[in-house]
Amino acid sequence: MSTFLPALRRDLDLMPSPVPERPGLLMRDPMRFSESVLIIPPALVACLSLFDGSTELADAKAALVRAADDVRAGAIVDQLLEVLSGAGFLHDDAYDTLRAGKERAFAESAWREPAHAGSAYPDEATALATTLAGYLGDAKSPAQDGLVAIAAPHVSPEGGWRSYAAAYAALTPELRDRTFVVLGTSHYGAPETFGLTRKPFRTPAGETQADAELVAELAERGGAAVRTEDYCHAVEHSIEFQVVFLQHLFGPRVKVVPILCGPFARATLGDGLPEDDAGVGGFLDALKDVARRERERLFFVLGVDLAHVGRRYGDRQPARAHERGMIRVADRDRERLDRIQVGDAAGFWRLVQDGADDLKWCGASPLYTFLRTVDGVRAELLAYEQWNIDDESVVTFAGLGFREEERQSG
Repeated sequence: MSTFLPALRRDLDLMPSPVPERPGLLMRDPMRFSESVLIIPPALVACLSLFDGSTELADAKAALVRAADDVRAGAIVDQLLEVLSGAGFLHDDAYDTLRAGKERAFAESAWREPAHAGSAYPDEATALATTLAGYLGDAKSPAQDGLVAIAAPHVSPEGGWRSYAAAYAALTPELRDRTFVVLGTSHYGAPETFGLTRKPFRTPAGETQADAELVAELAERGGAAVRTEDYCHAVEHSIEFQVVFLQHLFGPRVKVVPILCGPFARATLGDGLPEDDAGVGGFLDALKDVARRERERLFFVLGVDLAHVGRRYGDRQPARAHERGMIRVADRDRERLDRIQVGDAAGFWRLVQDGADDLKWCGASPLYTFLRTVDGVRAELLAYEQWNIDDESVVTFAGLGFREEERQSG
């Protein structure tokens, strides 16, 4: 019987090795099913293409022996197979076991533990408070009568702190007792899905409160698009970053309903709207009903970034903030923001569909979800930024304040 090499996981982070004395390709698991980090030497990188799920082990070995003109070369395949499988980087039994264990542990945990403390922000309470106070400083936003939501970045706070500050400065102390519905981008979730969890979030500042009844209602009424106790929450940063800012302003026991919004891939590539998918439409209807009924006790927070441009994101050309092609990107970002500001969900989505979202707005689904959920809102652009996340790649993001149209005009 033929033995086929398992397929390499397509959801791994792959990047040039940052270790000068160990060049090659760095591989790691953003889902944290595996904690392994591998550096594949340059001479072996091409061999990774053999792990496609359809190449026979014997054929792979024979191909390497011919290429190297050395019978010992076939052993390289065995070595790579052992290393990659042991790291959990292949679609095989070892990966299935790792994944099942991590998903079970998250489902059984009483809390959503901090995933990015100590890397994206300090892991000690006093240091975290000092850092966030420094980010927010004396930031002030225009008076926001009838404020019902803000949108802030989910990029690392050190890079986007000005936009975080502009958005969170709009929040006033009387919002302290609200339930904050946080719509975050699901970077790892399946398309056309919404990830829910009943777990309170733990951070260095303390533990949030969970609105379990509201989450249960959305899970029951949201239909097939809902993923309850979605493991993506365990690793996702788009909501975690909003939580630490909310705790800083309103105390650790702030009440949060966390909702991860997967990409609306079908609508991005097609001609329709996201709600044309029955699952998406069902969840949007359920959330809209809740938002109408609970309007006086809810407040929405969106954790969203905008465009992703440059080599890190698959573009051939490098990108520099506010230079050359990024000037045009800013113009196109503002076209979309203009539609958001006037509450034009369909117009916003048509711009996303233009070029199948070649700007790679990873905040498109939370923004659309909010616009379709809360009626009669208009937004004010509080900040817009471009940031070089590395020397050749740029992320754009903004701070927005949303308020009810009637209060805005009257």
